[in-house]
Amino acid sequence: MKNSIPKFMNEDEEREFWSNHDSTDFIDWNSAEKVTLSNLKPSTKKISLRLPEIMIEELKVLANKRDVPYQSLMKIFLAERISKELGTRSH
Repeated sequence: MKNSIPKFMNEDEEREFWSNHDSTDFIDWNSAEKVTLSNLKPSTKKISLRLPEIMIEELKVLANKRDVPYQSLMKIFLAERISKELGTRSH
């Protein structure tokens, strides 16, 4: 029988607990069911990024050809390059 998971006062306490314990001592992962959380949106973080003006103008031209906002196109380009560098499929 697996150990019972303790009650936590807050997320920090829970985070500390799981950083020092293995979940297999508490959960039988062999009997777990796979769940798809299709309505979740990835969290985003706002950043400041300085780019040469010509690069921004060129991005806007490319974005206009694809009928997407240039910032969205930048995210697509970054995601593709990150996937390529990490050897994973596109996001």
